[in-house]
Amino acid sequence: MASLGELTAGIAHEIQNPLNFVNNFSEVSAELVDELLEHRQQPSPDPALEAELLTDVRQNLHKISQHGHRASAIVRGMLEHARTSTGQKEPTDLNALLQEYGQLAYHSARAKDKAFQAHLALALDPQLGSVAVVPQDVSRVLLNIFTNAFYAVQQKSRMAGPDYQPEVQVRTQRTAGQVCLQIRDNGLGIPEAIRQKIFQPFFTTKPTGEGTGLGLSLSYDIITKGHGGTLGLDSVEREYTEFTITLPAAG
Repeated sequence: MASLGELTAGIAHEIQNPLNFVNNFSEVSAELVDELLEHRQQPSPDPALEAELLTDVRQNLHKISQHGHRASAIVRGMLEHARTSTGQKEPTDLNALLQEYGQLAYHSARAKDKAFQAHLALALDPQLGSVAVVPQDVSRVLLNIFTNAFYAVQQKSRMAGPDYQPEVQVRTQRTAGQVCLQIRDNGLGIPEAIRQKIFQPFFTTKPTGEGTGLGLSLSYDIITKGHGGTLGLDSVEREYTEFTITLPAAG
């Protein structure tokens, strides 16, 4: 994981980017307003020019709002990182949690793209039993992973041919002393060159504005530091990505 210095530098860099846009669009908007006021002092102001200037100001305000929201999202993500979990571990049905958050992530993806269809395949161990975890924290991890999985198959479905069938597979298993949760998608996969960066804060493969790069970093901390488990990744580019979570069965 990143050192404090790397994390601080990352925060500064990530917040500075949207702030630069906010500052630039604010300055341009002020110049446009000055130009509009000056134009209105003319004996015969041109309504078409006024409308054009106001349209430019409106567009700039939209961009200021957009980049301001991105800065806010980064701050919220960092607060999540810094937050010490106050939740108590309690016996939790992880099979039920996987089904709930798998469906939630899928319907969230479909809300953004009504044409998107994918199959959620469940192979859940009926002997998994209850596991002592902080359900709110583990739910956040599952939602992060499922959201990434459906995003990956959604992006691939836009590029692949009609024979491609988007699918997210979920498997659970209880073994001696631990439980194993696997979430696998047949999406874009992750290039080998960047695989080792996946759990670093602020690293994301999504376009600017679509992710803060904090979800998997936070997930890693929740599973490893908060629950004494492991969070691993296996992927082949253009074929699949699989996340494997192991947790102590005794909590």
